[in-house]
Amino acid sequence: MSVAYNRFVCPGRPVLQQFPAVERKTSALQCELVRKGRLDFKASASSSFTGSGADYSEPLSTAQKKKGRKIAGIDQDELVDPKLLADPDSCFCEFQVLQLHHKICDSESEPQDLLHDETISKKLKFPLILLHGFGASLFSWNAVMKRLANVSGSKVLSFDRPAFGLTSRVNNPFNHAPAGAIQDTKPLNPYSMVFSVLATLYFIDFLAAEKAILVGHSAGCLVAAQTYFQAPERVAAMILVAPAIVAPFTSPKKVKENNREDGSKSDNIKNPFFSLLSIVSKFSRFIAQTVMHLLKGMANMVNSLYKKALSAFFRSSVAVMLVRMVIGKFGILAIKNAWYDASKVTDSVLEAYTRPLRAKGWDRALVEFTAETVASSLPESNPPLQERLSEITCPVLVITGDSDRLVPSWNAMRLSKAIPGSHLEVIKKCGHLPHEEKPDEFVTIVDNFLTRVFGRIESQPLQAAT
Repeated sequence: MSVAYNRFVCPGRPVLQQFPAVERKTSALQCELVRKGRLDFKASASSSFTGSGADYSEPLSTAQKKKGRKIAGIDQDELVDPKLLADPDSCFCEFQVLQLHHKICDSESEPQDLLHDETISKKLKFPLILLHGFGASLFSWNAVMKRLANVSGSKVLSFDRPAFGLTSRVNNPFNHAPAGAIQDTKPLNPYSMVFSVLATLYFIDFLAAEKAILVGHSAGCLVAAQTYFQAPERVAAMILVAPAIVAPFTSPKKVKENNREDGSKSDNIKNPFFSLLSIVSKFSRFIAQTVMHLLKGMANMVNSLYKKALSAFFRSSVAVMLVRMVIGKFGILAIKNAWYDASKVTDSVLEAYTRPLRAKGWDRALVEFTAETVASSLPESNPPLQERLSEITCPVLVITGDSDRLVPSWNAMRLSKAIPGSHLEVIKKCGHLPHEEKPDEFVTIVDNFLTRVFGRIESQPLQAAT
């Protein structure tokens, strides 16, 4: 109906002269409303022809259509290749099946007016690699990236992790394999944690560095920690900002009863009653442990089936629709909620955060990322990350905002205690984004940490925190 209407209605002639049937059956009031544009002609004509709207549905106006297709203010009918959204200083490099969007800052190439009062006492031999959090992009580091290059005297690189920012997307991660790969081997899912770890190691090589200092924010801290466990010899230090790593609860130390048992052996030998009681007690513990292991195995099986079903759901078209709805309804709110002072979230900040929503395939990639995250949380042979924190031996700095609503500061404090020798800094009146909300204080804290650790002044490398 819309095509016919656009084709046959001539702007130079009155509408009702072109449709005599409508003129005969339309009241004078309807004619006047149509002429003034206050009544939709197609709805009026439809009711005049049939007496109801059963044969002709009333289409949405152009404005209504655009509103319905917009997510966080972004028209979803005008999605483009991510490279068309890049900044002048953006770079792209091919890794596996993706084009990774990244930026590099070098203090030696920065204009002098950007140095402010910061001086480089000694150039670090290790570059810094910045890893953003979930739903963010390398834009998150814009306020501190150049300054970190200046205070460290080294290169600083940030990149958009797969599924985020302007890094390219793939429609089906399981049907893509890098050039030259063996056909029989299963392609690596670009939205997996393993892929992000390999991409991080790739950028260390890209910078021609032996080691790098990994700076992670929120979920980016998971990538930093997993990269360390994958190749600890490539990580010089870690800076974990508002770390989305669930810290382990400190369990009370078990009281050793070896001495008491040893001291009572002679009595048990002499007293058959105590010997029998000891045997029954040990047998009971054995039965209890066996039952607990059985129940745990059943729970893991049920949990595995549940996660597999959930993962399958995330890869459905319904999940894509739900992701669009959630981002459209809560995306802007989530950004503002991450700040202590939401009034500092300017239009330019919102534009930068929502720009990736203009990239083709952003929704499907986000769904695939979520599905892979769920699938990778299935029980594995490797110990959970929380149980391996005590194995970290490189210097670690943990930074948190005292008013973080997304990852509470108490979790960061507990995490710092779980990592031997780590150093904790709490920024006052700050939310989930210390490097965006308090960039001056953030850079100062990082600068002091690098000075202590890498001896830019006469001091020993940081050891156990007191």
